[in-house]
Amino acid sequence: MEESKEVKKNVPAAIPGSPPSDIMDLSRMEDRMSFAYFERCAINRSDNAITVENAAGTVYVPAASLSVLMLGPGTTVTHRAMELIGENGATVIWVGEHGVRMYAFGKPLTHSSTLLQRQAALVSNTRTRLAVARKMYQMRFDGEDVSKLTMQQLRGREGARVRKIYRTCSEETGVPWTKRSYDPNDFESSSDIDQALTAAHTCLYGIAHAAIVSLGCSPGLGFVHTGHERSFVYDVADLYKAETSIPVAFRTVAKGVYDVPGEVRRAMRDELYHTGLIKRITKDIKSLLLCEEELNDDGNDLYLWDDKEGEVPSGVQYALESDELVVEVSEDDGDSSDGVPDGVEG
Repeated sequence: MEESKEVKKNVPAAIPGSPPSDIMDLSRMEDRMSFAYFERCAINRSDNAITVENAAGTVYVPAASLSVLMLGPGTTVTHRAMELIGENGATVIWVGEHGVRMYAFGKPLTHSSTLLQRQAALVSNTRTRLAVARKMYQMRFDGEDVSKLTMQQLRGREGARVRKIYRTCSEETGVPWTKRSYDPNDFESSSDIDQALTAAHTCLYGIAHAAIVSLGCSPGLGFVHTGHERSFVYDVADLYKAETSIPVAFRTVAKGVYDVPGEVRRAMRDELYHTGLIKRITKDIKSLLLCEEELNDDGNDLYLWDDKEGEVPSGVQYALESDELVVEVSEDDGDSSDGVPDGVEG
């Protein structure tokens, strides 16, 4: 009996909790739905689904198909729910009253660091950073050549473009517009259109952040914006404001709705679904950072860095190569009687 007890002691205990999802089993970013917003509810998990419960009942949301989960005031979430969300690479955004003040979490849907390394390399060199920034502006000025413009000139062109978009939306919807005026510490003091723009932009930022993180990029390494933890998020979101968040905000306010932030979120959800914006964001980020031949490369391989060759295979026993190097050094130097260089133990 004593021997049996001793054997049981040596058996390793199973790791508690559910095993993480295999990266290959997860839905690609471009195949996921945009976002879901919940407030004043309790969020848990049931198998591979998120459960959202309040007095009206329970809703089941497949975690693997979710891009962004927006949690508003009065929301509680369990550890098991966050575990499932994290395993499936979704981004969670805790938002304050009216959907402002964003806090995010997420993990990549890829094991590859190719995009992250390329992003860091491009942003660290003035010439390549300017080239990417110009490509971003080129996407907004279709049919025009901006390859020779400086950043100062590009900012001026962009400012004029955005002002024109605001004026156009105002004329088309009849919503009065003078300028953007928003106090983040006093949401209620803003006009309806400013509240609508803030809510719409928050949704767009969440989607951009989710796409960036899911692809393995850094939200903080921006090309146009800089110095903020979400600089690249603002870079990406600015590419689509003119066709998504700005017109959605004006159209929603023109309806004379009572709950402006809520109606804007629902309108943004529908807009993102019908335009397939998530697919575009994913494709655009890759085209901005990668060369043509790299676009279809999954790159889910682990290498070892080498100062001469760049990358060498991992999982290889390099002991023999190391021993041969020692012999070669000893033959060249020839300063040790036993054939081993000084300071090297056999």
